[in-house]
This record gives sequence, structure tokens and C-alpha cells, in this order.
Amino acid sequence: MNQPFDATRCALLMIDLQNDFLADDGAYARGGMVSDTARALPARLAPLARSVKAGGGMVLASRFTLWPDAQGEPMIAAQLRALRPFLRRGDFHSGSRGHALVDALRALVDVAVDKVAYSAFFDTQLDWVLRHAGIEHLVVGGIVTHGGVASTVRDAHVREYRVSVLSDGCAAFDVRAHENTLADLQTVARVLRCDEMAALLPR
Repeated sequence: MNQPFDATRCALLMIDLQNDFLADDGAYARGGMVSDTARALPARLAPLARSVKAGGGMVLASRFTLWPDAQGEPMIAAQLRALRPFLRRGDFHSGSRGHALVDALRALVDVAVDKVAYSAFFDTQLDWVLRHAGIEHLVVGGIVTHGGVASTVRDAHVREYRVSVLSDGCAAFDVRAHENTLADLQTVARVLRCDEMAALLPR
């Protein structure tokens, strides 16, 4: 970052680190889609979240949400249902344990937004929150790198935020997809490790 760094105008945004994605009893574990790389993210991001808050910055999170229809069945986009046929009633339901952020991060989050698609900006109040909080620099991690993370980073870029992506603070089910996405995102964001980001923050 060639611009002066002001930690009070920085926010860490963690994408979809929820029990239904990561917990042993979550929807994705039930569907056989367990990612050890993704499960390691909360322990890596929690210290950075504390440092951001200690420096006067903000910590935010997105939560993927499946809203129920009038009969209580989840309204799932056709393409998502084809990719994740194991999703069922109650998964990612607002207010449920599966929908909640993992325990290691929940108490660190200042604001959480619920989303229905990849980007944390799509049909949410994220942009409103960031602008009213005076945030100029958005640091993004979470899952998955080529899905929610990449979509959010690009949407932040077109909204003229300064954006950083945490190379070891996000994950995908395919390491090549993760690496290729990070390489591609360098055109719109700075890619750095969690420890490099922490070094920029006040001690």
C-alpha cells in the first residue's frame, strides 16, 4: 500500500465462516464437503480481528442465508441446488446454529450481514454500514476464494474501496482455484498474508 495507512478507516470482512459450512454437524459435513483448509481459517483470522479492533478498525462478517418459503422449505437457486443437492430444510436458516458464525469469531464481529448470493454487497446493507462507519480500506478473507471472496472483492473495488485479500485467510475446495483466483484478483486488490496485514496495524 503506497497510501498512508489509517487503521481507524480499515475493516476486516470475513465471508461465510458459519457452522453449516465448517462444523462437524453442519450441512456441508453432512454432504461430505469438508475442507480442512477452511476449518483452519477461524483460528488464523481471530488474532487479526482482535488487532483490527485494537487499532480502532471494524470487524464485519457475512452469513450465507437460505430463507424459507411459505411452507418452510429453503428457497435455493436452481444452480446451487444442482451443485449442493444435500441442502435441506433448516440449513443456513436465519437464527439457527448452522447459520451462526463459528464460536471463535462470533464475539469479535461488530456487524454481520445476511446474504443470498456470492457477494456480500448484493442486496445487503454492507455498503451503507461501511460508508457510515467511515471505512475506506476493506480487508477480505473467508470462503470460498473463487466464490464469495472474489465476488465481494470485485464489488468493493467498483465501489472505490481500497481492497486487500488475505492469501492465507481464505480458502477453496480446490487449491488451484484458490491460487488462480488470488493471481487474478491482484488486478483489483492487494494480496497479502494475515501476518503482513497485522504488521500494518498499531501495536
